[in-house]
Amino acid sequence: MKIYQSRSFEQKVKKLSPQQKNDLDDNIKTIAGNPNIGQKKKGDLRGVFVYKFKLQNQPYLLAYRFPDPETLELIMIGPHENYYRNLKNNLRNKA
Repeated sequence: MKIYQSRSFEQKVKKLSPQQKNDLDDNIKTIAGNPNIGQKKKGDLRGVFVYKFKLQNQPYLLAYRFPDPETLELIMIGPHENYYRNLKNNLRNKA
């Protein structure tokens, strides 16, 4: 499976500590192994899945989607506060 990162995802990951990056990599491997593990969204976020996990005891959300069956696109990562609003804006600006 090919895994791509969006620009905003890449920028957020740069700010994480090495330990947080390792934890994030483990969670990405979990998603790649079981793509339907995240919650499928409806409405404005149709086609997007959101996976909830913890990075150093802080809840984080990771949005991803499948442009085709063999490709995983990592869209956005962040804490829960204003996450869905920012995700909608991110997707709207990208289109």
